[in-house]
Amino acid sequence: MKNILSLLLLVFIVVSCKNESKTTETETTEVEAVETETKEIAYASFGEKIEADNALSITDLSEKFKAMQVGDSTSAKLVGKVNSVCQVKGCWMRVDLGNDEEVMVKFKDYGFFMPKNIAGKDVIMQGQAYVSEVSVEEQRHYAEDGGKSEEEIAAITEPKRTYSFMADGVLLIEE
Repeated sequence: MKNILSLLLLVFIVVSCKNESKTTETETTEVEAVETETKEIAYASFGEKIEADNALSITDLSEKFKAMQVGDSTSAKLVGKVNSVCQVKGCWMRVDLGNDEEVMVKFKDYGFFMPKNIAGKDVIMQGQAYVSEVSVEEQRHYAEDGGKSEEEIAAITEPKRTYSFMADGVLLIEE
């Protein structure tokens, strides 16, 4: 009888450990290392799996954005520096476009989020670049999520033409 109880306890522990292991695997992000001529670069992957090669500088997209009309879009793989991230849950980020402009990046189907502490870090993102008009209400919501003051939020009074990006996948360059 003791042997049967010991066996059942052992089976329970093994099954519990396997289930715990599966949960951990789905909660971690994949880190990929790519070797370059000078050093190895590690990436944390979010969303769909993408490759780091053939990414254009996001500043190269600046002229295309200026020529686009509201509703136009184009596929792109871009590399740029993160200026800010949603401090509520990482559901959007703003990436530097140069010339004091930014690209508002959201994530396809709200399917993944970025860490909240990546301002100043470089990312590679793949998806659709497009031009949109953001309502006053939505701008205020983003300002609130970004930790802006009440005065800064109240100063938003008219819709704004913005450059946007819907990312399918993002690689965070880890150093």
